[in-house]
Amino acid sequence: MTATPEIVPDSERRGLIGALPPRLRPFASLMRLDRPIGSWLLYWPCAWSVALAGVGYRWSLFLWLALGAFAMRSAGCVYNDIVDKDLDKQVERTRLRPLASGRVSLTAAWVLIGLLCLLGLVVLLQLEPTAQLIALASLAPVAAYPFMKRITWWPQAWLGLVFSWGALVGWPAVTGGFGWTPFVLWLGSIAWVVGYDTLYAIQDKEDDALVGVRSSARRMGDKAPLGVGLLYALAVVLWGGAVWLVRPDWLALVALAPAAIHLVNQALRADPDDGDLALRLFRSNRTTGLLVFIGLLVVGLTSR
Repeated sequence: MTATPEIVPDSERRGLIGALPPRLRPFASLMRLDRPIGSWLLYWPCAWSVALAGVGYRWSLFLWLALGAFAMRSAGCVYNDIVDKDLDKQVERTRLRPLASGRVSLTAAWVLIGLLCLLGLVVLLQLEPTAQLIALASLAPVAAYPFMKRITWWPQAWLGLVFSWGALVGWPAVTGGFGWTPFVLWLGSIAWVVGYDTLYAIQDKEDDALVGVRSSARRMGDKAPLGVGLLYALAVVLWGGAVWLVRPDWLALVALAPAAIHLVNQALRADPDDGDLALRLFRSNRTTGLLVFIGLLVVGLTSR
């Protein structure tokens, strides 16, 4: 690890990371400890699925899955930086990342991934066998994700598969089995992820074009807000389908109304040429996740 002060990003001098000893700060940056939004977005589909399954008196699952989401999102960030370290050197927003700037060695990064995966294993052992197998099956698409932006205009769709996987895990963690409900919930989450990650990609459009990285934001161009709106609409419809499978009652669908209104507001405000606004809208999906969670928890608890 080098100690060149001019390549240390400002984010490592303040906040949570700034409070850590200097030697630990680059590793905290690799894990994105200063950006918990990713852990929240990975966690919500897990929590949704548990909630819609009625929890089954396993309230501790919400905490275990939160820990698992933190561990695996952190490990995924480190792995992504390993794969992208050469690309990151060419992008202004990412050139100061620890691997791209040389402040962390590849060996140290792999050791960190191993430690985080051990934490994930502790969480895995708390789940029912069916949920364990489904969770383990996510490793293949996770490993492939960083390469998708090199071969497709829709890496956001692959991210949707990965970041929504918890919807497939939460239900069997409660019930011990599987069914159409978590599958439909998963599809809805995929549409949601593609929508919000398109917003996120707006801020990198120019740099992505320079280095040849593809994204849904570049593909949609000026129609990105419309595309995001359509994806969000599809997400709400599919979430409604999952609700209907649990409780076929029109009144139950009202539980999704607050989340739907929030998503409509995002789509209407989105500007394909305003990266700062796009980032704020992207981050507001933490609130979307909470609103969907509350709605699904109400439905799940009143349907059992």
